[in-house]
Amino acid sequence: MKVVLLGTAAGGGVPQWNCACGPCAEVRAGRLPARTQDCLAVSGNGVDWWLLNASPDIRTQLTATPCLDPGPGPRDTPVRGVLFTDAELDHTLGLLTLRGAAGLRVHAPATVLHALTDTRGVLDKYAAWTWRQVEPEQTFTLAGGLEVTAFPVSGKRPKYAGESPVAGHWVMAYRLFDPATGGIVLYAPCLAGWPLGFDELVAEADVALLDGTFYAPSEMGAATGQPGGQSAMGHLPITHSLPELRRHPHVRRVYTHLNNTNPVLDPDSAEHAKLREAGVEVLPDGAVIEV
Repeated sequence: MKVVLLGTAAGGGVPQWNCACGPCAEVRAGRLPARTQDCLAVSGNGVDWWLLNASPDIRTQLTATPCLDPGPGPRDTPVRGVLFTDAELDHTLGLLTLRGAAGLRVHAPATVLHALTDTRGVLDKYAAWTWRQVEPEQTFTLAGGLEVTAFPVSGKRPKYAGESPVAGHWVMAYRLFDPATGGIVLYAPCLAGWPLGFDELVAEADVALLDGTFYAPSEMGAATGQPGGQSAMGHLPITHSLPELRRHPHVRRVYTHLNNTNPVLDPDSAEHAKLREAGVEVLPDGAVIEV
């Protein structure tokens, strides 16, 4: 299994267009690398590729990744479809950029499919896609051989969705299993807490890509001078998840979905040093992991 971290930032990317916080200023000054919004590409055979989430930066991410180049036909693409962890705008807006590709398959929980009803209506005018409902803890197989299982991790719905007539969980983690190698990747970019049974999912994984949005509970208010609001965003801070990850030193652990205010963006920061001491990584956009 090959995994490409197409983007590693939370909504808005780094730098965020309307933010002058410390990390954003460092990126604009050229002292830290820019990051696009969180998205993965995965493949079990190097031919059939699947996106996990579709960020607003998807065009830039696809064109920067040679293994996702189109061909051999003039409109052929190795991208077979998308798996959604949730319905947040920074994970779904990229679908509109993909509208010209026929035959894509989109997998998502029932709540997410319903939230995307209007978007689906627009996309159906451009190309015939298949929309498939993901059921919790029911494994399905992707083209290319990967076996995928979704695990509910949060009930947080996006602001625009409001009350939904569809019952079910809003946020999923995905377990990606390669039967050819036995490799397992766990992808959970949005964790509101540390769910019951999540330790078992981390323990069996070779690689765990987890929510690193904020370093500390009060981080965003301190960085922007606008306190309040962070707690409602549904992201477990690193100060709370890192002690959990310390129990799994045999697993390759990587934080992704990093907010522009997060001090771990700076490899020289004391916060980043704590991650290194724990053996937990922060990787750049474009990093490739093979399992």
